[in-house]
Amino acid sequence: MATTGSEKQVIVAGIDDSDFSSYALGWIIDHFLLPSLNLNFKLVLVYARPSAASSVGFVGPGAAEVMPIVEADLKRTAAKVTEYAKDLCQKKSVKDVSVEVVEGDPRNVLCEAVEKHHASMLVVGSHGYGAIKRAVLGSVSDYCAHHAHCTVMIVKKPKNKH
Repeated sequence: MATTGSEKQVIVAGIDDSDFSSYALGWIIDHFLLPSLNLNFKLVLVYARPSAASSVGFVGPGAAEVMPIVEADLKRTAAKVTEYAKDLCQKKSVKDVSVEVVEGDPRNVLCEAVEKHHASMLVVGSHGYGAIKRAVLGSVSDYCAHHAHCTVMIVKKPKNKH
């Protein structure tokens, strides 16, 4: 999406609690957002938080007691992930950053964030799943590459060499 004048383009970055997400965030900061690069981008970090009901996955005796515990754990995880991402941005002197925690499926949450912010780029980390795992688990990056209305950058973490 083209901008005029000093209007900043928006990069939406999907974050989660994986090393793949951390690597992708660090990569995008180093290549697009460092102040020394003098590029005109705003970063929106988006964490898709699962609902307690989808995390528990059962109904019946005991479900009512478990739900508040699961909800609290999901909130702690969201806080941990977003604080880590904000700290990384702060350490690298990236100033124009906002963070959103949205309940829902990451595929839908990220594509909706692209639309909401009129993003020119969506950045996601790749978990490196093979075809079978992608088919069973679903691939957030694959879905976003086909459905997001902007450029989608899938950042792969280099494999460790033995």
